[in-house]
Amino acid sequence: MTVLDDWVTAACAELGLDPAEVSVPTVLDLARDVAHQVLRPGAPVTAYLLGVAVGRGADPAAAAARLSGLAAQWPVELGGERPDRLASEVGRSAPPAP
Repeated sequence: MTVLDDWVTAACAELGLDPAEVSVPTVLDLARDVAHQVLRPGAPVTAYLLGVAVGRGADPAAAAARLSGLAAQWPVELGGERPDRLASEVGRSAPPAP
């Protein structure tokens, strides 16, 4: 078991959830997609929204796929943090090396 597995098990116990019902890879993939294609702080917020949707009866995999699809199409002009855009911006805004 990993630290993440231990955390998920403990968090599920605290919330009265079954860890077997938690698809960690699905949540991590969604968080990655949102963090890289939309905005980093959007990742935890989107994970929460996924949880709300699932709590209301949505299929976790289907809801995550829909949100990942939305993130993939998110326009850069609306603040999308595409990796290629980040690399060029980081290079321009980085302070000179000492």
